Amino acid sequence: MNKVTFMMRNLFGSVVLLHLMGVCLSQFPRPCANSEGLRTKECCPIWEGDGSPCGALSGRGFCTEVLVSDEPNGPQYPHTGIDDRERWPLAFFNRTCRCAGNYGGFNCGECRFGYWGANCAQYRESVRRNIMTMSTVEQQKFISYLNLAKNSINPDYVISTATRAEMGENGENPMFSDINTYDLFVWIHYYVSRDTFLGGPGNVWRDIDFAHESAAFLPWHRVFLLHWENEIRKITGDFNFTIPYWDWRNSQSCEVCTDALMGGRNSLNPNLISPASVFSSWKVICSQPEEYNNREALCNATGEGPLLRNPGNHDRNRVPRLPTTADVDFAVGLPEYETGNMDRFANMSFRNVLEGFASPETGQAVPGQSTMHNSLHVFMNGSMSSVQGSANDPIFLLHHAFIDSIFERWLRTHQPPRSIYPRANAPIGHNDGYYMVPFLPLYRNGDYFLSDKALGYEYAYLLDPGQRFVQEFLTPYLQQAQEIWQWLLGAGILGALIASIVAALIVVARRRWKQNQRRKRALSYGERQPLLQSSSEEGSSSYQTTL
Repeated sequence: MNKVTFMMRNLFGSVVLLHLMGVCLSQFPRPCANSEGLRTKECCPIWEGDGSPCGALSGRGFCTEVLVSDEPNGPQYPHTGIDDRERWPLAFFNRTCRCAGNYGGFNCGECRFGYWGANCAQYRESVRRNIMTMSTVEQQKFISYLNLAKNSINPDYVISTATRAEMGENGENPMFSDINTYDLFVWIHYYVSRDTFLGGPGNVWRDIDFAHESAAFLPWHRVFLLHWENEIRKITGDFNFTIPYWDWRNSQSCEVCTDALMGGRNSLNPNLISPASVFSSWKVICSQPEEYNNREALCNATGEGPLLRNPGNHDRNRVPRLPTTADVDFAVGLPEYETGNMDRFANMSFRNVLEGFASPETGQAVPGQSTMHNSLHVFMNGSMSSVQGSANDPIFLLHHAFIDSIFERWLRTHQPPRSIYPRANAPIGHNDGYYMVPFLPLYRNGDYFLSDKALGYEYAYLLDPGQRFVQEFLTPYLQQAQEIWQWLLGAGILGALIASIVAALIVVARRRWKQNQRRKRALSYGERQPLLQSSSEEGSSSYQTTL
């Protein structure tokens, strides 16, 4: 079977699989974040299109029992029944919407990734592009979208500011809070990676993370980016929007750390963002994990100070250099997705090398060092360097989009069957059948161990040469021309007007010159006869010669 045939069959199989899965958009849907939802443990909101839960009357979906996987987890987390994220989402809900066909959203009122239209029947592939090749206007639009998200309360989702136990047995004390769209995803990243409270100030279990240090690292962040992209499209109305990526291979510095892009360095305080950048006014959230642990409290999304970043002034013993093309190629060439205990100590594991706990030169785990994905976080030396609060820095999005593209390269290179994704004994939250924390309704990890084409997007640098030329060179040129077409049109009209005036002046001047010449000839002819008859008059000789 050739590669193209394999990819087509794999894409078809992936699409069929996706038809069987429920789709969600983020943490707690507003209609479910109340005493009634907590008491009944049901999150099946009404779709306004037909007034029925999950759009059931229109065949969009139905409310169903949540069946969680009973496969055993690894030994890294020895506790049971003390963390709301265990057996997600049963601590909060045991009935949610399951959407049919290409429908998606927490109430099946939207389309799943990659599909559009009133009936979600139109498949469309979007292309994520290199931020460094985008036009200035496109870059500025991206920055404005980020800032809009930071300043817009999300209309559909809220966050939990307390554990389920604190909300009362029957949900009599619901504790949820509004949050802006950008910080919603910062909170999600915090919540999935936070420590487990064991009881008592500072008494926590740290060796737990439902999105890092094991198999779900890549599928979870893939879904995270897709949701973020979708939310930006909704608040801006720009359904052509895609997250750009930063190709940091062989970089010697933070190329995107300029005032025109993600913010330059503050000349007075190198840990802050330049005041010329909009990001200098941003406040971070969920950046003080030790304080939350001491208070046994969740991050409540209160602003905690400015965005911090001091790229390059990091611990060089931990990160001696940024990743190279050779490092990426080595990782992509590793055939095994997971090995050993499937954690940060795994050797010759593609996931562990790409995540940055193993060497991209030998494949062996390197405790005390950060490589690949991790190295960029450490290199930024600020808000992005703490796992729980790293999504505060918008560079996080550009970085993880590129990490996702490397994951895609590996999938295309090795074309792995789903069966190689670990079904059991991975650290808690990472088995194939485990639902991703904290998304609702639900996504299973293994369901997103598939090509990005099945999810409706692609990366510009992974396109074939012809398509890549169109995306990276022709499209930006045409878009730039489109952005300034009015100026060009005005300049063209003005130029044509000026040219017409100049041409008219030339014609008039030429006509007058000819008329003057005719008059001179007429006068000269009248005087010529006496001059020819009398050559002795002064000046006649030269004039006749001239004639």
